[in-house]
Parts: sequence; structure tokens; C-alpha cells
Amino acid sequence: MTTHVRIVGAGLIGTSLGIALSNKGFRVSLVDPSPTAVRLARDLRAGEIADDAMPPPDVVAVAAPPDVAARVVVTELNRWPDAVVTDTASVKESILRVVLDSGADASRYVGSHPMAGRERSGAAAARGDLFDGRAWVVVPHEGSTEAAVRLVRSLAVAVGSAVSVMPAHEHDEAVAAVSHVPQLASSIVAACLRDLPDTAVGLAGPGIRDVTRIAASDPRLWTQILAGNAPAVRDVMRHVRADVDAVIGALDELVEADGHGSLGTLSRVLEAGNLGHARIPGKHGSAPAAYGVVSVVVPDEPGSLARLLTDMGNAGINLEDLHLEHGLGQAVGVAEISVVPASVEPLLTELARLGWRVHD
Repeated sequence: MTTHVRIVGAGLIGTSLGIALSNKGFRVSLVDPSPTAVRLARDLRAGEIADDAMPPPDVVAVAAPPDVAARVVVTELNRWPDAVVTDTASVKESILRVVLDSGADASRYVGSHPMAGRERSGAAAARGDLFDGRAWVVVPHEGSTEAAVRLVRSLAVAVGSAVSVMPAHEHDEAVAAVSHVPQLASSIVAACLRDLPDTAVGLAGPGIRDVTRIAASDPRLWTQILAGNAPAVRDVMRHVRADVDAVIGALDELVEADGHGSLGTLSRVLEAGNLGHARIPGKHGSAPAAYGVVSVVVPDEPGSLARLLTDMGNAGINLEDLHLEHGLGQAVGVAEISVVPASVEPLLTELARLGWRVHD
């Protein structure tokens, strides 16, 4: 316990970070405007509640909401003149501008952004493994000292994250495309379900579930994030709008005229989606890989899924990915098992031999 980390903010990220760092032997002190939140974080073993008798921190991690994070960073820099200060907000350039304009010692400030979260918020949703294997962006500025960057990077590595380093403007442009606009798209699609009859919503399958999963996220938090990164999000949304307009135009032609050329427009949009999807990194951050999918009907009974995975292991076949979809009105689920293409036929044969209902 040689490094003392002060965490300001006992929500999902702050509490999860406290649990992860405490598990690694760091001394963690916790601060939050809500006495209930900070006591809950303490009870979840995220650290001690900070008090004036504690020694000064070596590093301060500000896990406050995006609309107040910059102000808290400046306060912590001024309060602890020997501490490195970082923050976990998902927007970086607007915070950096406030810090640089504040007159505080910005050389000890290094922004950061753990690319991890859940649809639920608050300390009660915290998990010590939240950052394990997830990307963590360290965002220094020109005045950040090398020692400060090393310390912030070491915290991210300690909790199991894969660290990358980029400047604030590059970070904000990147997350606009890979995080912020997908949140908006998910919410817009999910909003279309509000007025559908129950019979229509009851037909929902894996496609709509996958697209709308993050639509359950906290609207207040996301309003703050989008406001903080408005320029970059606006630019990406303009590209999205151009594609949507092209699709609407093609559909109008199909409905109102002979539709000559409109099928090509639709095809190009869909093919561009294929190309974009193919760029998403594969397992462990490796190059994207094409997997074969085997669908297996699994009874909704204790131990059924474990038995299926055991049968796969006994057959010497490695699981690359797994998606479980519950059957509509039936006490079964469908396990969509992703394996390398060469394993599809052996897996089909072996599972069928063992009595599983399988489809490729």
C-alpha cells in the first residue's frame, strides 16, 4: 500500500475503480457529495472514506459527472500541490481547456478515459472487474510531465486495462464515432418501439435487442456527455444524416416510381456497413476474424448451458463467442456459438451425436 489514490465520485466508475485498486493493494480514499453513496462504496470494499487525518494522496482520480468534472479537477489540483490528478470523463478537450485556463498547475494533470461501463449507474452497480481487458485511453497534454503520465498509465494497467495514448481532440473525435453516436442511434431506434402494439413488440428478436441494448443507459449522464462533445458528435451525425437521406430517397423511388437505381443505393449503404463492421477488432484486440455460427437449442433448465459448453470442450473445440437468445413462449433458448470456420462441421456432428438440436 505504497500509493494512495483519492477517488472523487462514488458512482459506477469511481466505486469500480476503488474496488479494483484496493484488490491490487493500493490505498484508496473515497469522496462524494452523497454520504449514502460514499458509505455504500466503502461497504463494497472500494476504499476508506476520506478524512483530514489521512496523508496527502499521490494521485487523485476524479470520477465526477462530465458537467462538473473540470471544476473538480481544478479544485483537486489546487488542494493537493504534490498529487497527480486525472479524470475518467468520456470527453477530454472541454475539460482540458478549463484546466489550462484556471491557472492551476496543469503539469500534474493527465486526462484519461476508461472505455467501460454498464447500462446501470451508481455504486450498487460497481464491479471490481469492470476494467479488466477493456480499453483505457490516457490523454496527456503538451505540459503534462512524464512522471504524471507514467503514474496515470500505471493505474490503468493495474486494473487490467489495455492502455492507449492520444491527444484530447483525437480522443473526442474517436469516441464520437465509436461510442456517442452509437448511443444516439440506439436510443432513436428504441424510441420507435414506444407506440407499437404489444403484438409487434412481442416479435422482437436478437437484431432489435442488440441494436437497442445501450438505449437503457442513463439519459441524464448521456445528455452531459453529448453536450460536452457536441462538435465531434455533430460532425458524425451529419454523415449519418446523409446516409439516412440517401436511404429515404431510394425508398421513395421504390414506392412512388420505378425505382431505377434505388436498389444500388440501398446495396451500397449495406455494403459500406459490412466494410465498417469488418474493421472492429476481434478477440483480444487482434485483427477481425470471420467465425462460423452454430445455433443450438438449449432447454431452460439448470445446468443445460454448462453441459453444452462441457460437451464442446470435450470435443476439443474452442468457443470464440456466445450469444444466448430466449425462445418466444417456449422454455428453451438458442445458443449462438461462434467458432473458427474449420470447427463448424465437427461441432455440428458431435453435438448432433450427443442429442443436441443444432442448426448452422
